[in-house]
Amino acid sequence: MTEADSRSTGTAPAPAGAASGRAGKVVLGLAAAVALAAGGVAAFRKPHEDVALVQPQPPAPTESQTPSVDDVIAKLEKRLAENPEDAEGWRMLGWSYFQTERYAEAATALRKATKLDPEHAETFSFLGEALVLASNKEGRIPPDARAAFDKALKLDPKDARARYFKAVAMDLAGNHRRAINAWFALLADTPADAPYAEDIRKVIRDVADKYKIDVEKRLAEAQFAAPAGGMATDGAKLAAGAIPGPTSTEMRAAAGLPKGQQEAMINGMVDGLEAKLKARPENPEGWIMLMRSRMQLGQPARAAQALQDGLAALRNDQENARRLREAASSLGVAGA
Repeated sequence: MTEADSRSTGTAPAPAGAASGRAGKVVLGLAAAVALAAGGVAAFRKPHEDVALVQPQPPAPTESQTPSVDDVIAKLEKRLAENPEDAEGWRMLGWSYFQTERYAEAATALRKATKLDPEHAETFSFLGEALVLASNKEGRIPPDARAAFDKALKLDPKDARARYFKAVAMDLAGNHRRAINAWFALLADTPADAPYAEDIRKVIRDVADKYKIDVEKRLAEAQFAAPAGGMATDGAKLAAGAIPGPTSTEMRAAAGLPKGQQEAMINGMVDGLEAKLKARPENPEGWIMLMRSRMQLGQPARAAQALQDGLAALRNDQENARRLREAASSLGVAGA
């Protein structure tokens, strides 16, 4: 890995004699892919890191107080010895092992997380990456890593890490144009401010150069998705928009009721919306409307619960989960 590559990944440069080691395993001769396969994918892990935002955060530690990764690992291992059914703990332990390049141990921890929580796409794609890095087979993606990526894509067809490695597999199989097309498709869904955005372009260019495929015009015209770090979605607009109102019949009925009964009717309609969402939860606009309704009714705790329920329902839909968080933030909902 070059010094420039290490800067883009946030990892230390590889020793001079390691050219056929970790980098060879990941990119199999395509040095530009290391940035995405190793460090750039940290951005993909943001959703489960957001769990911490639900709780009040302590003051940031000073540099001298910052725990080392080894300290974090020791605490997580103790925590999991006491509660081995903690899926999030196993995910965090896998991440910590990964950061110290203990890829086989990371894969073991992530396997436990997938067994405890088999519906979380990101854990499967993260497991696949750890298995790739732990493998001593150069020039191929191990079958168990392929299976992990396939499972991730079944749960979330937009999972960026799994899509990247699936394209790597195409390239390794000699399907270079298909791989480039898959990377271009990933590029179109990549937020403009994602730390790995330029790495995808570099991978495309390097593979194209190696196999004499002209991609410069496509690269010049390629468009990124909207920035994600700035929460550039329509969540706030939806939160500020009109809540679907009652029917004309309901309005006439409410007009003839005393104030207390009017409020009860409104509460009943909002409760009805909540019941519909529990029956059919994959409705981001509905969760946003429910949060707004709860806040307008002076029920902030129920609004916060609606946010958590909505995020749980959309846990494999990162784009709509982001819309919920943005809307909740604009409404002042706790845990946004």
